[in-house]
Amino acid sequence: MASTTPDIGSLGANLQFATWAAGAVPVAFIVHILLFKGNGSASGGLGLFFAVFLAAATFLWLGVVSEVVPEPYLDEVFHIPQAQRYCQGKFLEWDDKITTPPGLYWISILIPQAAKLSGLISSYTCDPKTLRATNAIGILVLAYLALQCRKEIEAHLHQAHSSLRINGVSQYAIHTAFNIALFPLLFFFSGLYYTDVVSTAVVLAAFLNHLRRVGRTQSSFVSDLGTICLGLFALTMRQTNVFWVVVFMGGLEAVHAVKTLQPEAVKRSLVTTLSEQLLFVVQRWSVGHVHDLPLHMAYPEDMLLTALSLIIAAVCNPIRVVRQVWPYVFVLGAFGGFVVWNGGVVLGDKSNHVATIHLPQMLYIWAFFAFFSLPLLLPYAILGVDAVRSLFISQNKGAQTASDKTAATSPSNTAPQQEVSLPLKLCATIFNRHLLWPVYLVSTIILSVLVVRFNTIIHPFTLADNRHYMFYVFRYTIRRAPWIRYFLILPYTLSRWLIWGTLSGCSTWTSTSSKDACSAYHDPSRPSPFGCNPFAITDPHECEGKQKSTSQPEPTQKELNERYAQDPLLFSTEPVSTSTGLIFLLATTLSLITAPLVEPRYFIIPWVIFRLLVPAWRLHDHQVAGNRLFKSADPTSVWGKAIHFCRVYDVRLVLETVWFIAINLVTGYIFLFKPYIWRAEDGSVLDEGRLQRFMW
Repeated sequence: MASTTPDIGSLGANLQFATWAAGAVPVAFIVHILLFKGNGSASGGLGLFFAVFLAAATFLWLGVVSEVVPEPYLDEVFHIPQAQRYCQGKFLEWDDKITTPPGLYWISILIPQAAKLSGLISSYTCDPKTLRATNAIGILVLAYLALQCRKEIEAHLHQAHSSLRINGVSQYAIHTAFNIALFPLLFFFSGLYYTDVVSTAVVLAAFLNHLRRVGRTQSSFVSDLGTICLGLFALTMRQTNVFWVVVFMGGLEAVHAVKTLQPEAVKRSLVTTLSEQLLFVVQRWSVGHVHDLPLHMAYPEDMLLTALSLIIAAVCNPIRVVRQVWPYVFVLGAFGGFVVWNGGVVLGDKSNHVATIHLPQMLYIWAFFAFFSLPLLLPYAILGVDAVRSLFISQNKGAQTASDKTAATSPSNTAPQQEVSLPLKLCATIFNRHLLWPVYLVSTIILSVLVVRFNTIIHPFTLADNRHYMFYVFRYTIRRAPWIRYFLILPYTLSRWLIWGTLSGCSTWTSTSSKDACSAYHDPSRPSPFGCNPFAITDPHECEGKQKSTSQPEPTQKELNERYAQDPLLFSTEPVSTSTGLIFLLATTLSLITAPLVEPRYFIIPWVIFRLLVPAWRLHDHQVAGNRLFKSADPTSVWGKAIHFCRVYDVRLVLETVWFIAINLVTGYIFLFKPYIWRAEDGSVLDEGRLQRFMW
């Protein structure tokens, strides 16, 4: 039986190993950050601090785990012996209890071989400690890849509005990558020999490759081959990665192929009937002028039009789309061939891993996101405070503003509209007045009730294995009483709204006076280049493909760099497009609903992708009272400096770091120092009296 109290001398040896690894492994990572040409030395210093902190914390965690839990634990009982067979060259021996492909084991034998060739180590033994070091290295690589992904996302969003490039890496990107590496489910398994860390890192490598592909005007054959290799490599880690490589990245590249059509602007004659309006709009969609607004501007009807316009554009331009996505189609074909050859998706233990339609997964995931992303919901707390404060504010100014707005949009100040047909008026009323919003709300509530009633599945593993936190979550919620299942629909729904709003940056329905804080490119004279609403009859230029306004000339590269230096969040607040949000939702759904077991580790990649797509947030003036409070603050006072900091740095990241460190400390302590003996209901000792530990 393993001891719960580590031996001090042995622990010192492990800490010495941790110190050596912390100094040797992340050197290239730290040097690369220092070489970034960014917005001043602050980014380089921040990156250095985070890199050193992450490396030290990771290898400290690895050293302590290897001392307290030296023997393989839980799933390591299968993974470590299998990796040791590979170390001995026995590549044809396979444990039928292992369900995932051998990608992790390949990496575990390639890393030491590379270290031997470089002279870093002279010998290598496949013992649990050194095998676990694979994931410790993997978490550092994952942080680096997350940093590069966020950098490319920001550059890609900027490139959609400007021909100039953003030089350097933002502070938001660096801190986001650091927090992703601290994500409790990733950081916890960086000290054990599980597949999750390396699998996520490989998916991020494929995502980074995708982001760089869409940053070019045209992909090359070499890039296509690299995409295929990365896609196949991701599948050797986990089979469910096919949804992220093929559906998510392939879908985004299909959208990219459509948007690069760049149709010329056209002048249309005034139409008065619904058929004429739809005919014109479908023609515009077919040449690439799709309806794809930034996510913070999208209502349910916009999401519907986005999906419809992209389908029409793809169908009308099949050669262009296939040319862009054929590498992902090849990966999908290879995966299909594997399934046919294997007789199923999983490799072993097929009886306990039967694919099942499990729709409640798409309810649980929002609560999971909301819990771990709690600090990111800070803007909603501020909005709540603003709402309460507004009840005690004089409404005179607000009434005057409303009257001015009404006067500005009154018929006397607008161009006369030609009389349109009743069907076109009806459709315009439904879509332009957001009447689909209540329909969407009621539909999702009804669907959630039906899913809970007819599709709630509790896997036998969830009922039997009390070593995982999910056992207790189900025990005290869903299994507590039938009515609780239905009551939880409310927090599921609220969590979904909050998470989607966080992904949007700042939604139209929550922020009307601070739209400049939602995007660096907020300019009414420059409408979205991908806005083509077929029912926007009040705007005669809708769907014509308006050229960019020349009233505000594009800044020079020098001016852009100066603005970036003064405002580090300038280009980090831009939200992703509606199509990106929809494709993310589709990939998440497909990757989860076929799994009958509710396993938090299944949510890792969806959360990481979500976190990379979340735009930055700055503290801005929300309401009249807030304006007075902010403007009256002395810039030299502590309060004034705090306000300034929150306007140039996303303070949510600091809270997120503290939140993740707290969770990691608690769960790590429980895992290491709160073991217990597994007993049956009759009190008999199970698993030969081995110590059991609580974990994710």
